Amino acid sequence: MNIILLGAPGSGKGTLSEFLCEKNAFTQLSTGDLFRDNISNKTDLGIEAQKYMNEGKLVPDSVTNSMVEKYLESKAKDLIFDGFPRTSDQASALDDMLAKINDQIDKVVYLDIDESVLLGRLTGRLICKVCKRSFHKVNRKPLKEGICDFDGGELITRPDDQEDKIKTRLEAYNTQTAPLIEFYKDKIIKVDADNCTPEELYNSVIEVLGA
Repeated sequence: MNIILLGAPGSGKGTLSEFLCEKNAFTQLSTGDLFRDNISNKTDLGIEAQKYMNEGKLVPDSVTNSMVEKYLESKAKDLIFDGFPRTSDQASALDDMLAKINDQIDKVVYLDIDESVLLGRLTGRLICKVCKRSFHKVNRKPLKEGICDFDGGELITRPDDQEDKIKTRLEAYNTQTAPLIEFYKDKIIKVDADNCTPEELYNSVIEVLGA
């Protein structure tokens, strides 16, 4: 089963993806990881992406889509797409890629959450510098302050988790990504992500997926 996690920044996609990978043998396909891998391995796509990033520009869809398509040559089952697709154009491209290898997106999990809850989550969020796992100053404290439970990495606040920047990110999400709800209307499963623990959210998602 291939699924997409859809929801605004701070809705819980990252932690949910961790649980699904650890407990249900899914593999997360993250464009951020693809960028890092291609850049560090100095692939043609990585070199091209780095040029745009060095200039402070967005990496164009043609480069991002090509990285995803290359990845799908080696694995195209039991994937979680988190952060991709971000737009309807990317979603159409992904459908085409999967169709070429006789596969598809099976379910799209939309995490529905109130904006006020998002602000509280994001302004208190802590990220491990090493493994990128998420913690929270109030709701999901690490066992040792400032230290990741999993690898001992330093926990930091992301620069874009400041309130003014969060609102800018939410505006971008609502403009670009929210239309995917309509694009995937035949496959979407809506899950209430307000006021629930990561474990409760995971259990709700597993139930609706039938996994």
